[in-house]
Amino acid sequence: MNRLERLEESLMPKQTVPFFEVGDTVRVKQRVVEERVDGKKAEEPKERIQVFEGVVIARKGKRSNERFTVRKISYGVGVERIFPLHSPHIAGIEVVRKGKVRRAKLYYLRTKKGKAAKVAEREYTRFAKNNNKGKSSVTQSVASEQAGVAELQPSEASESV
Repeated sequence: MNRLERLEESLMPKQTVPFFEVGDTVRVKQRVVEERVDGKKAEEPKERIQVFEGVVIARKGKRSNERFTVRKISYGVGVERIFPLHSPHIAGIEVVRKGKVRRAKLYYLRTKKGKAAKVAEREYTRFAKNNNKGKSSVTQSVASEQAGVAELQPSEASESV
């Protein structure tokens, strides 16, 4: 591990970030500090949470430099914001729904309008690569259903006897 990697690792925050991918609809909660100055008298800065909800159209960077772009339509106008993933100004990220896409970057949504700009919803959910060890949730749910059926069959047989 070289010096740059060690420095980036030390800069990584300890908070956990939820797993989300390009195409997912997310709700980003950002801390905003408002300062108001009236003449010579300065008031105390107020901190509030501002919510930005939209579709993740891109993810770039690695480790502490990772950032993601969120796009939403506000009053008929497309608005995009780029958020650093590990910023201290981000209070939280909430995944609203999973999107089914076949691209790494969804820049083509900028030219689409109405229903054409919608991303289809994914029926199953994927997990982070290090959490599921190569298995999708579909295979995990099928395995759990089969285990549930196997558990029910012996008990039903004993009740009918």
